[in-house]
Amino acid sequence: MTKAEEAVSGDEAGTKAYYVALGTGAEGYQRYSASASTVSVWAASMQHGAPPSALLARAVEQCEPREGMRVTRLTMEILGPVPVGEIEVRAWVERPGRRVELVAAELVARHADGSARAVAKAAAWRIATSDTSSVAYAADAPLPPVPAASEIGWGVPDGWDVGYVKSVEIRAVEGDGGARRVWVRPLVEVVEGEEISPLVRVFSVADIANGIGARLDPYKYTFLNTDLTIDLFRLPVGEWIGLAVETSIGPDGVGMCSTVLHDQQGPIGRCLQILEVRARG
Repeated sequence: MTKAEEAVSGDEAGTKAYYVALGTGAEGYQRYSASASTVSVWAASMQHGAPPSALLARAVEQCEPREGMRVTRLTMEILGPVPVGEIEVRAWVERPGRRVELVAAELVARHADGSARAVAKAAAWRIATSDTSSVAYAADAPLPPVPAASEIGWGVPDGWDVGYVKSVEIRAVEGDGGARRVWVRPLVEVVEGEEISPLVRVFSVADIANGIGARLDPYKYTFLNTDLTIDLFRLPVGEWIGLAVETSIGPDGVGMCSTVLHDQQGPIGRCLQILEVRARG
């Protein structure tokens, strides 16, 4: 069995990463094999949105990095199902700038005949940083502290405790009006053998907001997000990421999941997902 096959063979033994690096492919693409920990709750053949967004964020962060600049906003567009198997990623500076620059990335899946298609793409703004600690301010109230493990109160819907959901630890806190609030931390690495950076840590869990804030029965409706946008006014500190999620459903098959992101020191930014809502036949 190859290293790639071992990564996808199952997570019963405890997969340690979402992806195993396989080296550089054609045209500068970095090749990876997705493990069973990336599997979506919607289908065993497709990845949950969080691991691909984390891999894209990692590619953006590592693309021609410069001291004193950081990613402040990243939007991932999901172009189709991301298969659980071998994928390729590359990033490039789309619009260079001294203080503000735009970095792009794409995630590609190859067919058996060798042809390729983009299954996700990202665009990220990177901005030069400066010392504004004397005027720092967060508009949103902080979340209550991470509860003890024995106080976990967020119930995973039947059939959802698979793949990616098993790779994160979720601890609920008391709701606030219409919001559903949880603390989440990944239990595996994004890329095997690598420490998760603060930026990538946010993306490794943020896409789960759609499921946390679900207001529809997943056996009666599907509500997949078509995109993921994260704005960060501060990078997180520590291993836990807090999500205060509010979901709205429109009258014509479109929903919106809006999330305030936190670390244990307070708010760090916001996340937005547009949902395609469809009744199951």
